[in-house]
Amino acid sequence: MSLPAIDTEKKVRPFPKAKVLAMPAPAPQFAATVVPMLRGIAERILPPAITLLILVALWEFLCSGEGASLPPPSQVVTDTWELITDPFYDRGGLDKGLFWHLLASLQRVMVGYTIAAVVGVAVGTLIGQSTWAMRGLDPLFQVLRTVPPLAWLPLALAAFQSGEPSAIFVIFITAVWPVVINTAVGIRNIPPDYVNVARVLRLNPFEYAVKIMIPAAAPYIFTGLKIGIGLSWLAIVAAEMLIGGVGIGFFIWDAWNSSLISDIIVALIYVGIVGFILDRLVALIAHFVTRGTTTS
Repeated sequence: MSLPAIDTEKKVRPFPKAKVLAMPAPAPQFAATVVPMLRGIAERILPPAITLLILVALWEFLCSGEGASLPPPSQVVTDTWELITDPFYDRGGLDKGLFWHLLASLQRVMVGYTIAAVVGVAVGTLIGQSTWAMRGLDPLFQVLRTVPPLAWLPLALAAFQSGEPSAIFVIFITAVWPVVINTAVGIRNIPPDYVNVARVLRLNPFEYAVKIMIPAAAPYIFTGLKIGIGLSWLAIVAAEMLIGGVGIGFFIWDAWNSSLISDIIVALIYVGIVGFILDRLVALIAHFVTRGTTTS
């Protein structure tokens, strides 16, 4: 029996090449990214927003009746609509919008506060490092810091013979005490291990101050600076009521003399917003410098 012949000339057809299909990257889940972010925003915004709405509604209810001594929010908005919508007007003299009054006050605050920050950190460092300086200066400072800010204004006017430097001095004398005291506390609370490391490394005074002392005391220093900026803003509003000129304090006092209660309310709202921004700004700088070791 013979086997069938094999055709060696017949070619085997190759299989077609497979196509490689690129799978699309999985899209991020909406619930895992956006929802938590929205929830965090809502947790920060909703509680104060609800509280504010309740207070405004209560204010409207209490002041809408006859015989109310204060205007309701609806009347405040109506009376001061031009003041709110155009804070940049300048008709010459003291007839200016709220922006210019706030700017003048902020300029005075920045000058006085900067001087208080520099002097306060320097004096606080001296008191914190030297026992003799602490014994000699601390009782004096504890007495002076209890003097009300406006009590310094007549003395400042007598010394400087001008309202502008007198207001700056009041800001300085108000803001310097928390900076001095907190800086001194921070210097005295530097861990002994840090001091021993500085001795082992044989750091000179400048290197010790830059690398050890200031970073270790920074949370205390910025706590004093935060308190100081709030006190500065309080002091300038009160001082400007007495010295006159352009400034938010003078605007409030002038509105009172003109019986413009709605203008006073709007100015107070602006004062509170600016004060909050200043506090948050110092807290942000503190968080950045101290790498999150200070509480905001």
